[in-house]
Parts: sequence; C-alpha cells; structure tokens
Amino acid sequence: MAVSVVSLGLPVMVSIWTKLIVIRNPVLIVDKCPQEWVGGNGYFTAGAHRTVHGGLHDLLPIVKHPPTKEAIEWIDMAPYTRDDFISDIMRLGNGRPDPVLVKALVDNSRDAIDWLAKHVRVPFSFSFNRQAYDVDGRQKFWGGMVLSVEEGGKGLIAAHQRALQEKGVEIWFDAPAVSLIMDSGRIVGLVVLQGGQKVALETRAVILAAGGYEASPPLREKHLGPGWERAKVRGTPYNTGDSISIAKAVGAKLAGDWEGCHSTAWDANASADAGERELTNQFTKSGYPLGIMVNASGERFVDEGEDYRNYTYAKFGRAILEQPGGFAFQIWDSQVIGHLRKEEYGDGIVEKIFADSIDELAEKLLCKGLVDKPKFLDTVMMFNEAIRHHREEHPGSLWDPAVKDGLSTQSSAAKLGLPKSNWALKLEKPPFLAVKVACGITFTFGGLAIDPESAMVVSDDGGLINGLFCTGEMVGGLFYGNYPGGSGLTGGAVFGRKAGRGAAQIVIESH
Repeated sequence: MAVSVVSLGLPVMVSIWTKLIVIRNPVLIVDKCPQEWVGGNGYFTAGAHRTVHGGLHDLLPIVKHPPTKEAIEWIDMAPYTRDDFISDIMRLGNGRPDPVLVKALVDNSRDAIDWLAKHVRVPFSFSFNRQAYDVDGRQKFWGGMVLSVEEGGKGLIAAHQRALQEKGVEIWFDAPAVSLIMDSGRIVGLVVLQGGQKVALETRAVILAAGGYEASPPLREKHLGPGWERAKVRGTPYNTGDSISIAKAVGAKLAGDWEGCHSTAWDANASADAGERELTNQFTKSGYPLGIMVNASGERFVDEGEDYRNYTYAKFGRAILEQPGGFAFQIWDSQVIGHLRKEEYGDGIVEKIFADSIDELAEKLLCKGLVDKPKFLDTVMMFNEAIRHHREEHPGSLWDPAVKDGLSTQSSAAKLGLPKSNWALKLEKPPFLAVKVACGITFTFGGLAIDPESAMVVSDDGGLINGLFCTGEMVGGLFYGNYPGGSGLTGGAVFGRKAGRGAAQIVIESH
C-alpha cells in the first residue's frame, strides 16, 4: 500500500510535533508495509500486461529477449485491436463498466507499455508458458493477452525499484497514511505515522495507489457478503482499504462494483492471510479448462470451457467459495496432464492426488473432503457419456486448447444441464489427477471515482479534488464481476502516468 507525495519544490518541509524534517527530493513515497513487502499485489502477479497491438512483429521491439528468426516462423499471434480490448472489458462486465474510463485505459495502453519498456526498462517477454499452446509444432497464442515480464511480478517490481533508485526517489516504509489535509477544496498536506509519531507532510499533490480492501476480512464480509472472510489472500496483507477511507473522509466519491472482486482458483493448502513471496503466483491453479471441477458433493458447478482461461479465472474463485466448504477439486486424465503449467502444478508446488481409476480417485478424495462418492462417479459417467454423443455427431472435430474448439458435452442425443462448451475430453485414460482448490482473492473492484483524463479524484458533488490523484486497484468503475486478465497492471500504468503528469503540472504551476 503506497502513497506518493509530490511536493511544491525542493525541499519538502515536514512538520512533526517535536522536530522539523527536511526531505531533499520533490517526490516521496510513503508505504504502509515494511521494506520486505515492497511491491504490493504487483509482486504476486505473473507480470501479464494486456495491450492493443498489431501482432508479433509489432511487439518484437519491446521484448527484452525476442525469439530467434527461426522460432518466429513458428509463432501464431493475432493482432489485438482497440475494439477487441474495449469489447472484452465491457462484455465481461455485462456492460456496466464506465465506457469513458474503459476507453481511456484502452487508448493509452500501448503508449504505457512502450513507456515502461523504455523508461522503466521493464523486461517484457512473450507469455509462451501461460498464453500459448504447442499445436502441431506451432506456438499458438490465445485470449488476446500475450505480454508478460521476465521473472513475473518479481521482475516487474525489481525494474520499478531500480528506476526509483536511479531517479533518487525517497521511500518511507512502515509509514501508513493517516489523513489528508485540505484547504479551500484542495490538497495541502498528508499525515502519516512514522516511528509511532504523526508526521504532517506539506504538499499540493498526493497520488493514492494503495489497493483495495481485499486483505480485510471484516470489509470483505461487509461488501462482498457472508463467507468472504474465508477467502485466501493471494497477495499483500497490507491492502485493507485505509486510503479509500482517508479519501472518503475528504469528500471523495466512491465508484464501481463494491460487491465484486478478482478471485481465482487457489491452492487449498495455501496460507489464508497473505501470499507467499517466494512462490508468488504459483499457488494459482488455472488448468481447469483442460478438465473438470467438482465440489464436495461430487457435482460440477461451472462451465470449465465457457471461454478462454484469462476471461474466466477472475470470477471462478467466487464460484468455488460458494460451494459446500468453500473448496473444489480439479480433475484431469493423462491426455492433458502434460499441458498443465509446471509452475502451478509441479512437484513440490501443490499436493497432487493420483489414481489408476476414477473409483480409486474417488476413494482418495473422500479423505480430502469429498462427501458423496456415488454422485462423483455419476458426474464423471454422465460427463463422459455426453462427450461420446457429441463426438458421434461431430467425428471430424479436433481438440485444440489454443482455440475455442467447440468440443462440448452438448448434442442432439444428450445435453448436460451444465455444459462444458469447449475442450471437453472424456476422463478415461489413467493415471487420473486431482488437486484441491479454494478461493484466492486478488483485488476488489470498488474504489474511487476518477477523471479519466487526469486521474484526479472526483468529489461527492461531482467536482474534482484538486491535487488528489488515484491509480491502480483503487480506481473504481473499470471492472464489474469479472475482468480480462492482464488489464490490471496495464490500468495501473495508464492512470499512474496520468496522475504523475497531473501532479507534476501542479508543482510547475505553483512556482
């Protein structure tokens, strides 16, 4: 949870009750967390950045280690247009996202990516391991999102920290923001706790980038509903809604989906209160499109093949939480086990339950929380039978994880009440594998209303709070119920740049 303070010039005068401190830098970052937790939720990501692009050759110049000329010939990467990006956010949000805010994100996405590559030297890479499948010897990208960062979130935050150090930006850790100071409708200061004492910073510009309330069980239960106190925190434990509260106290307008969040299938054995900084994103369990998910009663509860994984993973955590006991089992057979990501399903990363038959697998799952073995066996039998009928009607169809292949459980002869719409293969070839998953919450969608052009915070009366800016997960109005993967980091960069420019302009105009 970080707050940037942009001063009126050099030096910044910091008044404390017992002494006066002089800060020799025009920009100060105050962070609630200790230094070892630097990076917020960004540290726990895979570094995915969604952006408008014209295909492989358009993005090659910004990738740190581009593929060889020989390898390029075997890569299929379709362009991702402005209309594609806007459409994805709007359709996943059921038409509820603020269209002006969405367009500001999309229209500035590529420029933000180029800026990160050039000025922050973010080591962008192509996300072969997450967004491409090897199909007949070709690397086929899917789902629109193709960019990642070398070393994931760790590499992203390391690049940002190097850039801050090179620019001489000072950071105070263990320094939570307490309140904003206003005068005549504009920001004139920020109060933080440092060493147990309240410190008042004189400033005309504050940028809030402190995340949502996902790490606060009481706020999750209050806004998201009963049961959400059981969700596992995927990232930083320091995003507890503090900065939303201090902004609201000075009249900031709340916006967005306060009942919605990004939550995904997460290792059921992971810690509940915070992510693990060594493994970061590896507790994610996103292989469900290749198999099925069943609850403790042995029943499927989502269409695992409804859409590409990066269009469904952020909402399926909620579906898992709503199941009996708040957990589920992901199931595959040997046909697809080799396609599961090693970083998520490798030895030592997750508890894997193997069996040589479905009946044996059911017996083993009884020890892990399955309560209805007959129903589980019936679910698998009906699933396999429905797929058999579909294949008989579509004998020429081929399984292809890189496209929506239409291989489903639905046919004129048999239709499941809950279909699997794509990538449906019978569970029939041993060994069989199961993994137990829970709900991991990433970030909440409700936040502050901002002006899309300046990222300045909107007040309750519809005006702007002069000098108060907001970016990242604190911005409300972008996402409702679901979101396209990779949009969060891009949004943080887009509105962070707008906020930075606006804060700098205030400094310039004050002289």
